Amino acid sequence: MPAAAAAEPSLPAPSSYSIGELAREFDLTTRAIRFYEDCGLLSPRRAGRRRVYSARDRTRLKLTLRGKRLGLTLAEVKELVDMYESPRDTQAQLIKFLAVLGVHRAQLEQQMADLAVTLDEVRAHEKEARRLLDDTARRRRA
Repeated sequence: MPAAAAAEPSLPAPSSYSIGELAREFDLTTRAIRFYEDCGLLSPRRAGRRRVYSARDRTRLKLTLRGKRLGLTLAEVKELVDMYESPRDTQAQLIKFLAVLGVHRAQLEQQMADLAVTLDEVRAHEKEARRLLDDTARRRRA
C-alpha cells in the first residue's frame, strides 16, 4: 500500500444498508436477501416500505453465505449464527460448530469417494468403447 494511502483516514463503516447495497456487495439478488429474512436470518427495520439493514444484519448475511459455502443448511446456519450472537459460553458454540463441520466433512468425503468410483466406471466404459472402435476399424481394413 502506498504511504499516502496509508496516511488517509479510513471511512467509518455505514451503520445501515439498503437491500440494494447488500445485494451489490454480496452479489446476490434482492429476492435472495428477502428469502434469508423470511428464514429469520436477517431482521431489518422498516422505514415506510423500505427495508433498512443494520451492521448486525450485514454480518449475519456474511456468516450465512460463509455457512452456505461450507455446505450447511440454512437451519444449521441460523442455529450457529444465533449461537454466535448469544452471550453464552463460547465453548458450547465451538463444540456445536465442530460437530456440524464434522458431519459435513464426512458427507463431502463420501461424495469424493463416490465420485472416484464413478470416474473409474466412466474411464472403464471409455476404454471399452475405444477398444470396440479400434476392433471395428481393424475389421474394415482387413
